[in-house]
Amino acid sequence: MVELEKEVLPLPPRYRFRDLLLGDWQSDDRVQVEFYVNENTFKERLKLFFIKNQRSSLRVRMFNFALKVLSCLLYIVRVLLDNPQEQRHDWKLIIWVDRPLPLWALQVLVAFISFSETMLLVYLSYKGNVWEQVLRVPFILEMISAVPFMITVILPSFRNLFIPVFLNCWLAKHALENMINDLHRAIQRTHSAMFNQVVILISTLVCLMFTCICGIQHLERAGNNLTLFDSLYFCVVTFSTVGFGDVTPQIWPSQLLVVIMIFVALIVLPIQFEQLAFLWMERQKSGGNYSRYRAQTEKHVVLCVSCLKIDLLMDFLNEFFAHPRLQDYYVVILCPAEMDVQVRRVLHVPLWAQRVIYLQGSALKDQDLMRAKMDDAEACFILSNRFEVDRIAADHQTILRAWAVKDFAPNCPLYVQILKPENKFHVKFADHVVCEEEFKYAMLALNCVCPGTSTLITLLIHSSRGQEGGACSADQWHRTYRRCSANEVHHIRLEESKFFGEYQGKSFTFASFHAHKKYGVCLIGVRRLDTTNILLNPGPCHIMGASDTCFYINISKEENSAFVRGQREPSWGGTGGNARGVHQSIYHGLTRLPVHSIIASMGTVAIDLQDSSDKTGGANTLALPAMGDSAEERRHSIAPVLELVDGVNNPTFDLLGDQSEDEGGEEGKDDSDKDEKVNVGLCCRWVKGYPLNSPYIGSSPALCHLLQEKMPFCCLRLDKACHHIPFEDARSYGFKNKLIIVSAESAGNGLYNFIVPLRAYYRPRKELNPIVLLLESIPEADFLEAICWFPMVFYTVGSIDNLDSLLRCGITFADTMVVVDKESSMIAEEDYMADAKTIVNVQTLFRLFPALSIITELTHPANMRFMQFKVKDHYSLALSKLEKKEREKGSNLVFMFRLPFAAGKVFSVSMLDTLLYQSFVKDYMISIARLLLGLDSMPGSGFLCAMKITEDDLWIRNYGRLYQKLCSSTGDIPIGIYRTEAHKLPVSESQVSITVEDYEDTREPREPLLSRTSTHRNSTSSEPISTSSHSSDHPLLRRKSMQWARRLSRKGGRSSSGAKGGPGSAAERISQQRLNLFRRSERQELNALVRTRMKHLGLSPSGFNGMTDQGNRLSYILINPPPDTRLELHDVVYLIRPDPLSLVPNQGGSRKCSTGLSESHRFDTQDSTHL
Repeated sequence: MVELEKEVLPLPPRYRFRDLLLGDWQSDDRVQVEFYVNENTFKERLKLFFIKNQRSSLRVRMFNFALKVLSCLLYIVRVLLDNPQEQRHDWKLIIWVDRPLPLWALQVLVAFISFSETMLLVYLSYKGNVWEQVLRVPFILEMISAVPFMITVILPSFRNLFIPVFLNCWLAKHALENMINDLHRAIQRTHSAMFNQVVILISTLVCLMFTCICGIQHLERAGNNLTLFDSLYFCVVTFSTVGFGDVTPQIWPSQLLVVIMIFVALIVLPIQFEQLAFLWMERQKSGGNYSRYRAQTEKHVVLCVSCLKIDLLMDFLNEFFAHPRLQDYYVVILCPAEMDVQVRRVLHVPLWAQRVIYLQGSALKDQDLMRAKMDDAEACFILSNRFEVDRIAADHQTILRAWAVKDFAPNCPLYVQILKPENKFHVKFADHVVCEEEFKYAMLALNCVCPGTSTLITLLIHSSRGQEGGACSADQWHRTYRRCSANEVHHIRLEESKFFGEYQGKSFTFASFHAHKKYGVCLIGVRRLDTTNILLNPGPCHIMGASDTCFYINISKEENSAFVRGQREPSWGGTGGNARGVHQSIYHGLTRLPVHSIIASMGTVAIDLQDSSDKTGGANTLALPAMGDSAEERRHSIAPVLELVDGVNNPTFDLLGDQSEDEGGEEGKDDSDKDEKVNVGLCCRWVKGYPLNSPYIGSSPALCHLLQEKMPFCCLRLDKACHHIPFEDARSYGFKNKLIIVSAESAGNGLYNFIVPLRAYYRPRKELNPIVLLLESIPEADFLEAICWFPMVFYTVGSIDNLDSLLRCGITFADTMVVVDKESSMIAEEDYMADAKTIVNVQTLFRLFPALSIITELTHPANMRFMQFKVKDHYSLALSKLEKKEREKGSNLVFMFRLPFAAGKVFSVSMLDTLLYQSFVKDYMISIARLLLGLDSMPGSGFLCAMKITEDDLWIRNYGRLYQKLCSSTGDIPIGIYRTEAHKLPVSESQVSITVEDYEDTREPREPLLSRTSTHRNSTSSEPISTSSHSSDHPLLRRKSMQWARRLSRKGGRSSSGAKGGPGSAAERISQQRLNLFRRSERQELNALVRTRMKHLGLSPSGFNGMTDQGNRLSYILINPPPDTRLELHDVVYLIRPDPLSLVPNQGGSRKCSTGLSESHRFDTQDSTHL
């Protein structure tokens, strides 16, 4: 320690304690280091100025170019001032010229400056090899044109010596090329190869012509003594291969020069033209750029895609340019892939050639975004490649494109399409986002409870004028369906509207009903001025304000509509008898009278004010109003729609009443006991609350039916028993409602959006259908954690192309089968073949289970013509011809008359693309679609549901009276009808493909099958075992035995009948059995097949009925039909029902409604609501 202390030097006395703290005492030990000292030398500074620095180098190049051009101009001036003597073949005229002294001085000065600059650049560019610099062509030309002038300064006698100064044109060309390169480098432009090549070609032509002109003119001084103009004329005539012959070179030097220049032109020019043609072809592929002038004077949008298909392009163009105010817009497509042949053909069509500009480039490069003028674009659409094998990777590419565009052009509105819901939160900054899987699964889910929802939404988000089909459609349903399909969602401010302006201060239901009655428009939602939230059917308590934005369904928006007053209605004295004969003008004119005077203006609708309180029991039925003793003489009446609602205590507007959940009666207790038996030891208490676990970030909270305690993962497997539930098939569970089966490749996060709409809080508990997920692989624990809180949600592992898997998941007890398109099969070598497996599997299901409602998702909409395909079906052939005509007309909905699409049985996710396109004009369309599908639950906003018309509801007669009935009773707003009609469609025989492994057990003997069926613990079959051979049930074996049966029948007819009990009777019995087998229909054969497989699996076939055939029915959708549309039996009416929670009185958290409510409208108190 002592030695160490001695080594430490003491501090100098001048340093104080402050210096020690600040560290100033160490300043003497610091050494300043200078960097890049090599650039401080004189040579490096000159190199930085003349070569390295972009802007100073550009100035040097421009000065050099101007100097060379000046030398050429001085040469021309010298030629014009020259006047040679008229001496033929005097070679001295070629060597000596007449050069004035001032001109000589200028040429010497220019030559000295050029020589100095050249030597300086040679010195700066020297890298150890002097011959590399000296033997360069520009250096040699510089020496030829500059050194002789410097020699004339020393030797005045050589002042008139001819010097080929015109060769400086080639040096000017070289300086021009360097100048353009520096110019592009200075302004950061790297996409100018085409411009460079054009400049090089033009400059090469000019230099060739100038060299030839000056050379011939000078050599002909000893010949014809041609002027510059004569030489120009001769060169143009010669190089254009015209050759008049009036001007020709006379001496051999000039003739030799012409030959040399022609050979040079034949070598140099084709090379230049080839490079130009190559660059032109590359430019055609890449698309060039969108000029800044056009971007500032015209409006354009940019479409960014990774792979452009012809279907996607046509959907975008047809939908985008369907709006009148977008006709002047231009579409710039930015795609990294090369334009394919089909897209090229479409873009050559004059309709699109002037509107669409294709640029090959990447959105991740600022240069390509600059080419597309993204910062001046009105919008940017970024679409994902749904045909990518890895959809997550496709989303990642979309996210990077969105980030790149937002970084380059922060003010450009973004419209982004994403595939996976878990990636949606990465693009929350975009103005509009459409998640494909969210919308797809929500739409498929609503198809199960509201039939045809996918077609309803698709028609609403497609632009149409209702002219599809035209005069070609002879069926009545074609004309009605076509006319109603033109309805779209529009918006207008209430104080500016003629539709709704007069209903300011009235209730929403009053405005909706009377606007539909008078104008035929359907008011579905509003938005306050001080909020951005859209409310669908806010209910009768909402009072319309002048600043409200109204959203309505109509064929065209109000600004494009003309109003023609109808015939004046006669006045009646107020009695109902006078109104019976004027049903033709029910909905003409506006009812501006108060409530007590509406009777006189309702036409055939006789309103009885004393019956205005609706006392119907069910929420989805329209019961007949109560009548007194004179019921036979009185007509059915409908309560008026009130202008203002006093309060929510009126039972007419009790929307929280759920009779199916009223557990006060004995029936509710019995059902509760049954539920307890089904769940065997598990807590079956249901609550209403928000799901605790969401499978991805960004899912909207939705109030749902939930289990108070989550279901164990082992109990979620339907086809396997556990120590909690001993059941192994759907029949053993004893579900009261039929199943909804979803066939998917894997348990993706999008399936969560299939479950949430079907478990929404506003759906009655007794109407909930069990959901079974048929997956090809076992789902992950995260997905099971998300679905284990939902009641009656199960999964099984299997495939749709395996009959055993279908039977195990309970397809015989299912009402709806949803077939989701497999992601792994979306890519096919041949276009439109991606749906081949799905279509064949669905066709098999359609044949095996004809009573099953099958909803299918396809990759390509064009393949829906193969759904439920029937050979020799003349009606389908007629529809196919109609579709081809619509495609030739360029219709947006060429497939709308296909029966599966019209019925809502088939859906393609590409139909949702137009939702994103329409959002450019209607920024509210995505919000309205999400509210209709239940993806968003806005407080106070209604939801989409359906109501079926029964025989008890036919007294309402037409759609207008139904509108009034719903508005006056429950506050519902009808928006359309799903109609099913009987139609004589020819039924044809078709083959069904079944895999061989489904039948491998049928070849076994009958004894092991009996033992297995008898010992299975879940088998409840009481049917006798069939005595027929199992081999005879096999369709392949039956086909082989058909000819045997025919031969035996012929032989039996020829031979005489034997004695009873003899060998002849046995042969006749076998022959009769084979005849019965041959005469059995395909339907019976398929039924026997299904029953056999069920017995092999230990399932009871008693509940299977495969004889139901719905092939002679067709369904279609009528959006916002006219008020006089008659209601038919089994019509399904789409309703937007008000939010029940918006009408709950806030009184100390009470869960019961007002005491004035009846027992049937009491809110469920046992199922608590967790908000």
